[in-house]
Amino acid sequence: MAPEDEHPRHTAQDPKPYAGEHITVTYEAGRCLHAAECVGGLPEVFDSGQRPWVRPDGADPERVAEVIRRCPSGALLYRLAEGPAEEPDRPTSVVRPPAGQLVLRGELSVTGPDGTVRQETRVMLCACGMSGNQPYCDHSGPCGHA
Repeated sequence: MAPEDEHPRHTAQDPKPYAGEHITVTYEAGRCLHAAECVGGLPEVFDSGQRPWVRPDGADPERVAEVIRRCPSGALLYRLAEGPAEEPDRPTSVVRPPAGQLVLRGELSVTGPDGTVRQETRVMLCACGMSGNQPYCDHSGPCGHA
């Protein structure tokens, strides 16, 4: 298994928090679809070539939060030291890109195969039933390939 600070591809593991002075960034590797909104949006904070790959104090916390909100899969979350948690989009939106996944943003309750319900603000769900990380897309089935 990869060291805990690595940026692994599609491995099942618990979400990993990266605490900064004013913001904590949480990364769930099994949900990451490598849209690269983070590394492209704030390379001074998100650098997959460095360890740790997330450095929350590398930019203003509001900028870090703004870039995290671009993450379509919900693999990245944030919590500001002072201020509200991430607010869900209102109204909730559901988009089906040409590849077929379902991209949802809003106030979401997602039920996993074991019946566990997670409160989410951003998710990319599998639409083909072939994901190894149901109900989330992991690009392993036909709906994950463009």
